[in-house]
Amino acid sequence: MTAAPRSSDLVLAPGHLRFMGRRFPCVVGRGGLTGDKREGDGATPRGVHGIVGMLYRPDRIARPADWAVPIRPGDLWSDDPADEDYNLMVRAPYAPSHERLRRPDPLYDLVLITDWNWPRARRGRGSAIFLHRWRKPGHLTAGCVALAPAHLAWIAPRLRHGVRLIVP
Repeated sequence: MTAAPRSSDLVLAPGHLRFMGRRFPCVVGRGGLTGDKREGDGATPRGVHGIVGMLYRPDRIARPADWAVPIRPGDLWSDDPADEDYNLMVRAPYAPSHERLRRPDPLYDLVLITDWNWPRARRGRGSAIFLHRWRKPGHLTAGCVALAPAHLAWIAPRLRHGVRLIVP
C-alpha cells in the first residue's frame, strides 16, 4: 500500500521523478523495482522511504542545505549483512565489506540517504539505497535512484523535514 503523495514528496514514475510540480528524468536499479529487496540484487525497493540524511563533498560542491553533512576521507557505508554495522555509515579502517562514500568519481558528490532498512537493518534486505547523480542518462544503478547533477542540486536545498521517496 502506497501513501498518498504530497507535493513535497519525491514520487517515482516510469523514467522520471516528480517533486514540487516538476518532473526530472531519472534511472533506477538494474534489477528494476522490487517488493522483495535483497542485498546485491541491483533492484530499487518499492515503498515509502523517508529522506533521513544528506551528504556532500565539501571539496567539490558548496553545502547544499544547512542540514547536509560533509563526506570526509575515510567515510564508508557498510554493506556486509554479517556485520553489526550493516547499512550504516562507518569509518576506515573497516574490514567488513563496504562502499566508499568519498569516491574518485563525482557519483556521490551529493547523496540523499533514505530510511530503507535503516536504522535497525534486517540482514540481507539491502543497503545504501540513496538518491545520487547518475553516471549518464539511461545508465542504471545498483539499486539507488539517480538523477542529472543539476536536477539533484535543484532538489536538495528544497527538501524539508518529512519528505518521502515514494516508489510505487
